[in-house]
Amino acid sequence: MVNKLHIHKEVHSNKGHTLRELILGGQDGLVNVLGIILALATATQDVRIVIIAGLAATFAESISMAAVAYTSSKAMREFYNAELEREKREMKEVPEKERKEIMDIFYKKGFRGPLLAQAVRKITSNKKIWLNTMMEEELHLYPEKDSPLKQAFVVGIAAIVGSIIPIMPFFFLDTGTGIIFSITISTIALFATGMVKNKITVGRPIKGGIEMALIGMVSAIIGYGIGTALGVVMGI
Repeated sequence: MVNKLHIHKEVHSNKGHTLRELILGGQDGLVNVLGIILALATATQDVRIVIIAGLAATFAESISMAAVAYTSSKAMREFYNAELEREKREMKEVPEKERKEIMDIFYKKGFRGPLLAQAVRKITSNKKIWLNTMMEEELHLYPEKDSPLKQAFVVGIAAIVGSIIPIMPFFFLDTGTGIIFSITISTIALFATGMVKNKITVGRPIKGGIEMALIGMVSAIIGYGIGTALGVVMGI
């Protein structure tokens, strides 16, 4: 009976990348702006200053996060392409060395004897599969499926949405009540985000919600501490 080796390439969805970008932008925007406005609200008691500073921080944070997402994604894409070209050259100039690397990869996976030789022959007979195997199995590099502009847009919008959440109560309430509502809705938003993240990824949504909500609480405590200290120092 002849063993047949099938090389199967699994197609991965880019939903995980989008989820990561949404959480990165939203969480960072919410937590950073929450800390800023709580410090100001505690120190000044002036709701106008809180709103102005919060909105300024919102757009500065969002633009910064979008720019970082764009440049980091572009850099990773350029690095991947550079490594891809290097692997192509090596496959052309030193093919035996590259075949040996394929053999080593599958040897570590438990392939032995004729099955190992068959795997190496099968993969190296198709240059595209050979190249992809070297990139993924040797270098652990994968092509970016989303464009840098798309990643920047998703992160930037998520940061704006996340940043607006803790500011909203101050449009309708005084600073004292606004602080309470800001902490409350921010914690709920973080808890819901953590639940969704874990439900989609590793499960245990309640744990994910609690972990992410704790980030907001820590930020609130730090914000109160900084605001109180500044108020005492400046005699406000």
